[in-house]
Formats: sequence, C-alpha cells, structure tokens
Amino acid sequence: MASVGGGAGNHLLKNPTSRSVGRLASAVTRRYTASMDFRSKLIATLKAIRPVLEEPGVLVVGSEIPNLLERGLAATMVVSQDIDIGVSVEAHSRVKARLGEVLDLERSSEEPSVWVPRLPNLVEVNFVGMDPRIHDASETYVLEDAELPLIVFGTLSFLRPGNPVDVEGLRVPVPRPAGLILEKLLTDRSGEKGHRDLLVVLGLLLVAEESDVAELVAEYRGLSAELRHEVQSNLTILSLLGPTAGMPDPQPHRGRIARLLTLLDEVGGG
Repeated sequence: MASVGGGAGNHLLKNPTSRSVGRLASAVTRRYTASMDFRSKLIATLKAIRPVLEEPGVLVVGSEIPNLLERGLAATMVVSQDIDIGVSVEAHSRVKARLGEVLDLERSSEEPSVWVPRLPNLVEVNFVGMDPRIHDASETYVLEDAELPLIVFGTLSFLRPGNPVDVEGLRVPVPRPAGLILEKLLTDRSGEKGHRDLLVVLGLLLVAEESDVAELVAEYRGLSAELRHEVQSNLTILSLLGPTAGMPDPQPHRGRIARLLTLLDEVGGG
C-alpha cells in the first residue's frame, strides 16, 4: 500500500478531509442531539399524562409509535413535536375525569382537544376519538363536549390494542402495528405531511413481525376495492421516496415494500 508522507501533497489531502469530517461530525452531532432531546421530551410527556394512559380504551396513536417500538426506545425518528392520544368514545367520560390529575399540561384556550405544556421539557398532546363501530374509513364526526371535544376519525377504527410498551416503568398502551399501518396508508394527507406519514409506515414495517404482516394482509382483504387501491398506491409512492432527515430511508428497504405489495396483489383488487 502506498503511504502518504509529509509535504505539500499531504497538506492538500489532509485539510479538505478534515473539513469534510468536521462537517459530517457536526451534522451527526446535531441530529443525535435533536433525537435525544426529542426522546427526553417524549418520555417526560408520557409520564405527565400517566393518569390518562392508565384508562382502558386509550391508545397512543400518532406517528411516535415507531419510536416507542424501537429497541431501547431509541426514538430516532423526529416526526413531530406532539403526541396523539386516541380515546375510545366509550372511555370519553372516564378520560375527561382523569385529566384533572394532569398537572404539567393544560387545556388550550383555542382548541379544547389540545393540551399544551406548562413546562419546557414537554410536548403538546392532541386528543382524537376512536369508534370501533365505524365501518366506513371515510366517516368522521365530532363528539361534542365543552371540556374535551373529539374529532372521531373512521380510519382509527382499524386500531386494536397491542402489547403495552414499558417506558421507564410506565406502561404505554399502543395499537397493533397492522392497524396503524392501514390508518396511515388511508389517511388523506398531502405534501410533506403525507410523505412523513408514509415514512412512519416504513418505520412500522421495520419493527413489524411476520404475524403483523399477516394481520395486515388479512385486514386488507376486508377492504373495498377503492381502499385497496389507495393502500397499494401509497405503498408505491413510499417506495419511490428519497431520504428525509430524521426518518428512515426507503431506498435500502424497497425490496421489503415490494414483497408486501406482492402479498397484497395476491389478495387482488390493487
């Protein structure tokens, strides 16, 4: 192997490399710091709303689920600076009562279904409604209430309780991955928000087990032809997306997405 000795040649090689390494190290440090800062806020907020999470019929339903399912709660995906909490309509009155025990967040004066932090180390919490009786994914209605009104989304009817995640001694109720994948694939969002939802789907696929994929295919089988087409279209879009900072890169996982599409094709209706 040719060695690189001293002199001008070494000087020309060394300085650009040093600058490149420095920029790379700085970028990695910023990304790591942002991820760790978000992780600490995520955990602190979940602890702050412990009374609500203890109620049956409550699930953490937002884009933070892949973070909670990552090994060691790595929370490497910085998707949004808030947490979505799904409240079953049957649990509404009980959850409303438990909110009185939440001390470090308060109801937003502008949106009563949003609770905002009183402390800088917490993030916003959004409450949405779940109604398992809904059979039309496009159906949406408002559960009117002066203290905790909820927008009830039909796509959330796909969610089923999964195994709770232990977060530093707190049992966090989360949905099964299959239902949440379908919810993200069928929720009508466009632009950057829509792309980020699709990258959340990828994050879920990366932690899903074979049984989760089988459940996803089974749920897909029960969809209308129109919804099946929407699922396959969004998975195809996901496979074509490029890298996004703080999110999983679809490019190395296009084979995984293609295999899922093949399974869905075998069901038909794509």
